[in-house]
Amino acid sequence: MRYQGVSVKRSAEELFGPAGTPRVVVVGAGFGGIAMGVKLRQAGIHTFTIYESSSGIGGTWWDNTYPGAEVDVGSHLYCFSFKPHDWTRTHARQPELQQYLEETVDEFGLRPHLRLGTAVESATWDDHRHIWTVRLADGTLDECHVLVSGVGFLNVPRYPDWPGLDDFEGPTLHTARWDHELDLTGKVVAVAGTGSSATQVVPAIQPIVQQLYLFQREPGWVMPKGERELSDEERASFAKPWRYRRERWRLKYLLEKSLWRGQIFRPGTKANEARRQFCLDYIGRQFADRPDLREAVTPKYPYPGKRPIFASTFYPSLKKDNVELVPRAVASLTRTGVVDADGVERAVDVVVMATGFQPADYLKRLRVVGRGGRSLHEYWADEPRAYLGITVPGFPNFFMLYGPGTNGGEIVIMLESQAEYAVRAVKRMIRERVTAVEVRPAFAAQWYRWLQSTMAGTSWTMSRNYFASPTGKIVTQWPYGNTLYRVLTKTLGRVSETTRRRGG
Repeated sequence: MRYQGVSVKRSAEELFGPAGTPRVVVVGAGFGGIAMGVKLRQAGIHTFTIYESSSGIGGTWWDNTYPGAEVDVGSHLYCFSFKPHDWTRTHARQPELQQYLEETVDEFGLRPHLRLGTAVESATWDDHRHIWTVRLADGTLDECHVLVSGVGFLNVPRYPDWPGLDDFEGPTLHTARWDHELDLTGKVVAVAGTGSSATQVVPAIQPIVQQLYLFQREPGWVMPKGERELSDEERASFAKPWRYRRERWRLKYLLEKSLWRGQIFRPGTKANEARRQFCLDYIGRQFADRPDLREAVTPKYPYPGKRPIFASTFYPSLKKDNVELVPRAVASLTRTGVVDADGVERAVDVVVMATGFQPADYLKRLRVVGRGGRSLHEYWADEPRAYLGITVPGFPNFFMLYGPGTNGGEIVIMLESQAEYAVRAVKRMIRERVTAVEVRPAFAAQWYRWLQSTMAGTSWTMSRNYFASPTGKIVTQWPYGNTLYRVLTKTLGRVSETTRRRGG
């Protein structure tokens, strides 16, 4: 139900409709929003709309189309449990992931529920009617009982504030906003940043550019990923359902084993030291003949500190004749070049900003106003937090996918767990005829205290990274594996909830 200009005032019971089903609005059509749509349909709930600001589905895989873009996790794990696929690579590239999501949307009948090219600007809770009023960017209003944010947290690019950026006469582009009309063949290109995006784009464009300068403020911890094409024999083997499931469980086991008890993130532990030494040995092998590069790419902060990088082709690309690693940050730009922190200018034709995102600034583009007229960002006060990373006191019938404190393990599994949590709450509304479900403040407060206690002693607190809020707290990370998180979301939902009926 969308209403032009103003909303028609209806009660929650009236909006439930003849089938007694709440209406759900999902914001975002990436992996999270699609998972939510599928879980709703599987629960027999068809009264939902998925709004997506982009002109297509995919979320991060719609936005990030830069050369070399691919997933860090094995393809057979980085996918929905309910949708197997004939993967062509051990680690799928962006086009194949986009195709996979398109197929999922069609197979599970989500197209009629999608509203593409439609941005959600704000949502306001009416505590009298138990209704969310959703304002779209064009001024149109919609109403729903349940609001689900599937916008993720790697969706707002971080643009640098370099002096002279606007004066540079050549093309400048962020990796998350790639210009495919721009031909880099024979160009002198500057790439700023050495995070995951840069380690993929550099090997991809190195063969075609004349010269590539890679500006590194601080190196990352890099592990070889082992990415490759799957053979016809392997693909035929994975076509067998049992073999596909076994591969998925194998990858999950390896991941869970490394995350067990969260020790890998704590310097001084056996698990952390083993991983750190593995990365150092990899550096030693790759740069045995280049001590200058070996020194430049070796991090000075504890492992992992920042997001670990999985890349097999990045280090070899740094040794190519047309690549120069500049182990200094960009200080400024001139009309024709890039000036590093030592004041050295290098003439370039194109500047590529692999400068990442603003992950700790959750829901930056979506204003959510809960009970009493208090916005979510006011409640957070620069410290994003949510019970299980999903729900917040004072914001009934509101759920987040990939919310604060859930960046860890394998993200698609996390998203499915969160979508199932939200669907269980919707089913409870139907079953018990309640119109508001909300987490109890005591549960939310205790959860946050416990989660923050797990951050003590981790390398995240000892490094400069994008995991920290303005208050200095680590607000993005989940320090354990998927299994524990999945158990918690399945068992702690109902006991933590309080419910109301309109007028009650």
